[in-house]
Amino acid sequence: MTVISVENLSKSYTLGQIGTGTFSHDLAVWWARARGKPNPLLRIGETDHGNRVGEEIWALKDVSFQVQQGEVLGVIGKNGAGKSTLLKILSRVTAPTSGEVKVKGRIASLLEVGTGFHPELTGRENIYLNGAILGMSKQEVTRKFDEIVDFSGVEKFIDTPVKRYSSGMYVRLAFAVAAHLESEILLVDEVLAVGDAEFQKKCLGKMGDVAHNEGRTVLFVSHNMAAIEHLCTRTAIINDGHISLMAETSEAIKTYNIAIDGKKYILDSNIFEITTKGHLCSDKTDDVIIEIMIQMKNQDLQDFQFDLAVKNENGIKVIKLQTNQIRLKYDLKREKFYKFTLRIIKPNLSPGIFYLDLFIFNSIGRLGYISNIPLLNVTPKMVARDYNINLDKLGIIVPEFSINVESSNEYN
Repeated sequence: MTVISVENLSKSYTLGQIGTGTFSHDLAVWWARARGKPNPLLRIGETDHGNRVGEEIWALKDVSFQVQQGEVLGVIGKNGAGKSTLLKILSRVTAPTSGEVKVKGRIASLLEVGTGFHPELTGRENIYLNGAILGMSKQEVTRKFDEIVDFSGVEKFIDTPVKRYSSGMYVRLAFAVAAHLESEILLVDEVLAVGDAEFQKKCLGKMGDVAHNEGRTVLFVSHNMAAIEHLCTRTAIINDGHISLMAETSEAIKTYNIAIDGKKYILDSNIFEITTKGHLCSDKTDDVIIEIMIQMKNQDLQDFQFDLAVKNENGIKVIKLQTNQIRLKYDLKREKFYKFTLRIIKPNLSPGIFYLDLFIFNSIGRLGYISNIPLLNVTPKMVARDYNINLDKLGIIVPEFSINVESSNEYN
């Protein structure tokens, strides 16, 4: 049975101008613009976006799909692609600009930290409030209450106003409420990244349970490809507001990986244009290849150097490399093309998406900076083929190691 039907769904936003907070500053900005001058309140290096006021931005455009009862549908895509906007429309947090959404059943959603909770109310009061919003009686919520509190692990603070909760406590209770109250559809955005690894695993298990054992429907938005692959039967890739692919999860992840690998990220300056990309080797060495392509313009560049950092989804630096570690400097000639290929020898990364930060400089100073470039996506299959391990227990890397045991009658 179809429980969610979306037809030609579109959502647009019109960019507006937010005041500075004081009348005198607002007047100064207006007077500068009236004379064609830059915003006097901008910090050095900031860009003035005031000329974009009134511009129409399409977060979603002509999106259509259906979801069946008991299905776990994954939704993936880069930041700003429209994933969260889609869930907000399905949750009726915001209205579509055009198109139609038909939903059969009650929806419980976990879209961002704090959604659906009143900060002045206690955890206990918010549980009953959320139940009432879903149309449940007090008796129905009471039957689920102990199970919700036990799952969330915030029993000591259940009678404390949630405004005093940490973000992790907030998410644990919010997910427990959404997953245990009697809704037919559960919508979960990337907020689970706030919780610790143990609780994330617990949440993934619960989402699988509510779908497979309780027959409820789950839409799961995440950048964690390992979680998507483990949980979802079908996955949609959203790209610039469109669904570019709706397919079985393994096919969708493979397509998304190719898209990440083939995407060019460009740093353009008066001296050069830099393009970067990265991928895992296909020769079973698990080496990481990072390519930096440089197109020089009409001048030379002396003492060219760069630093780079590879980060995981939580922003933790896994690898940092500097060309001056090995005392390398390069003199680049005008109108020449250079390709730097870095091979990071078998870092044995755990499943997940990894990002690249790139710093360009020479002896004079920094020339440019690109951050959060999607670099590569490591799936469980890439890691598990040679290891007899539980992937859920991994750290950031999977080191190769050996153990030697010696025995004696005394300590040396």
